[in-house]
Amino acid sequence: MGAAAIACTNGRLDVQKESHVSAATRPILPAPALAAERLALLNRLTEGLPPADLYWVSAWTAALAAQATRVALPAAAPPAANAAADERLTVLYGSQTGNSRRVAERLAERAAAAGLNVRLLRTGAYPVRELAQERHLVLVISSQGDGDPPDDAIGFVEFLAGKRAPKLPQLRFAVLGLGDSSYPQFCAVSRRLDARFAELGARRFAELGEADVDFEAPSASWSDGVLEKAREVLDAPATLGATGARPSLHAVSSVLQGREHPFAAEVLDNQRIVSRDSSREVRHLELSLQGSGLRYEPGDALGVWPRNPPALVGEYLRLLGLDGEQEVAHDGRRLPLARWLSQERELTKLSRPLLAAHAADGGDTELAHVLEPAQREALGRLLDTHQPIDVLRRYPVQWNAEQLVAALRPLTPRLYSIASSPKAVGEDEVHLTIAVVNYHAYGSEHAGAASSFLATAADDARVPVFVEPNERFRLPADGSRDIIMIGPGTGVAPFRAFVQERLAVGAAGRNWLFFGNRHFARDFLYQVEWQQALKDGGLDRLDLAFSRDGAAKTYVQHKLREHGRELYARLRDGAHLYVCGDATHMAKDVNEALVEVAVAHGGLSSEDARGWLTELLQEGRYARDVY
Repeated sequence: MGAAAIACTNGRLDVQKESHVSAATRPILPAPALAAERLALLNRLTEGLPPADLYWVSAWTAALAAQATRVALPAAAPPAANAAADERLTVLYGSQTGNSRRVAERLAERAAAAGLNVRLLRTGAYPVRELAQERHLVLVISSQGDGDPPDDAIGFVEFLAGKRAPKLPQLRFAVLGLGDSSYPQFCAVSRRLDARFAELGARRFAELGEADVDFEAPSASWSDGVLEKAREVLDAPATLGATGARPSLHAVSSVLQGREHPFAAEVLDNQRIVSRDSSREVRHLELSLQGSGLRYEPGDALGVWPRNPPALVGEYLRLLGLDGEQEVAHDGRRLPLARWLSQERELTKLSRPLLAAHAADGGDTELAHVLEPAQREALGRLLDTHQPIDVLRRYPVQWNAEQLVAALRPLTPRLYSIASSPKAVGEDEVHLTIAVVNYHAYGSEHAGAASSFLATAADDARVPVFVEPNERFRLPADGSRDIIMIGPGTGVAPFRAFVQERLAVGAAGRNWLFFGNRHFARDFLYQVEWQQALKDGGLDRLDLAFSRDGAAKTYVQHKLREHGRELYARLRDGAHLYVCGDATHMAKDVNEALVEVAVAHGGLSSEDARGWLTELLQEGRYARDVY
C-alpha cells in the first residue's frame, strides 16, 4: 500500500490483458458424530454445493438449534408453479440502502407464518407482464433524493406510469413508503404509485403508509394492519402472530450477526492512502471477520455502527449546561445522557423535524421562516451546510435532557462499499475505503460521525459491523462479459473488489476503469494496485481524470465523452456498466454523458438514448451504487 509513481499519458493507462487464475481450496473438517446413515444423507444433501452455500447451511442449522420449535419454511422464494394468483400475496420491494428490503422480508416471513401463500421479489426482478394477473400485492418502496425511486425500481415505476400499464380492476393492493421528511419530496414515489394503482382501477386493502428515517416502529405497525387485512381477503387461517417459525434465508443473519446484532470486527490495518499534503484524508481499513459468520460478495456494503466524536458530545453538554451522568428514560430504555449522545442519537446530521421542534421551542421567526413551504431551497441549503450543533449555537434554546434525547433522531448505521473480494483476501477479512469528513465552519471544527470513528480506530480496536447485501450491484454471471467501471474518489472502492474477484476466478472479459480525483500526485487512490492490475490482466484499460492538475477541470464524464466511440461499442456488444460515488452531481453528470455518447455514436435521439439506458438498468447491465 505504499506510494509510487506510474506512467500516465493523456490521463490513460492501457496495456494488453493477460489471463490469471488462482485455485481455491476447501478446508477439511473433522467428521461429525452422526450415525452412518445420517452422515450419508448429509453428504448427498451437500454434494456439489460451493463454499458459500455450505456456509449458509451451517449458519441455518445453527439458527435452528437456537429455536425451540420448528414449523413450515416461510416462502421468501416464489411459490409453486401451480399456485393460483388469486390465492397468493405478492410482496415487492424497491430499496436503495436495504431498509425497504428488510421491512418487506419481515412482512413476507410473518405472512408465511400466518398461513398465507406469499412470494417476495425486488421490483427489478418482478416480471411486469404478470401485473395484469396479480390479485393481491404489497409494495414497500423508498424515495431517494428529490423524490426519485431506487435504481432497482426505475423500470417498474416507468412501466406503471406508462401507456403499457394494464387496467387493474382485479388487484387489491397496499403501499408503504420509506423516506426522509427533511426532503421536500417526502415519500413522493410511494404516493405516486399508490395513486397510479388506484387510477388503473385497483382497490386498496390498506391505506398508504409512510415512515420517516426512524422507520422501524411505524413500518411494523403498518405491517400488522396489512397482514390482518391480507389474511381476511385471502381467507387464511387465523394464525397471525404464530411463534416458532423455522428461520428463513433472511432470518439467519439476525440470529447470528446482522444489523441489529453487529459483529465487533477487529481492526487489522488502518492507513492513510493519500499524500500528507492532500486537502482530503482518505484511509484504507482492513477488518477481521473471523468468528463472525458474516459472508459477502463484491458489490455488497459493510454497515458500520459509529460512535459520535467525544469532543462533539462534550460540546453539546457544555453548550446546554447538561450533566452527562444524568439518567434519561426514553422509548422504554434508561441510559446516562452521555451514552444517549455518544451511541444512540444522531448528532452530525440535521433534520427538518429537529429544526421544527427547535423553532417551536425558541420562537425564532427567522428559523420558522426557513421552514415555510416556499423556502424549499433555503431549507435545503441549511440542512446541507449545518450540523445540529450549529443551529444550537445560532438559535439558542434551552433544551433539557429528556427533550433533547426525544428530539434528536436515532443514530443510524453508515454503509460503505466493500473494497475487497473474499477470494483475494480471504473470507475472514474485509476492506473499506473511507473519506474522512473533517472541516472548519461557523467558527468551529466539524467531523463526520462514522468517518472520524473509523479514522481514529487503532489496531486491535473493535468496530460494530454487519453485511448489507446489494443485489443490484453484482458482477455478470458470465465471466466473458466485459465490464466498465466509473468510480471517482472513494467511489472506486467496489471496483477494487471487482478487479480482485475477476482475477481470482479467471474471468475472460475485459475490465475498463474510469477513475478521477483532484490531483494525480496527491489523490491517486490504490495507484500501485492499478498499475499491477494493468500488468497482470486485472485491467485492460484505465482512464484517469484529475480535475485540479490542468488549466481546465477534467472529470470522469469528460473522459466518457472523449472515449465515447469505444465505450458505446462495448456496451452495444454486451458489456456491463457500473457507477459508484456521489449521487448529487457525479452520477447525474455521468448519466447525461452516457446519453450524449449514445446520441453521438449510436445515432439515437436524446429520448431514445434515455430509454436505452433505462433498458440497460432493467436488464441489470447498468448498475449504480450512489449516495
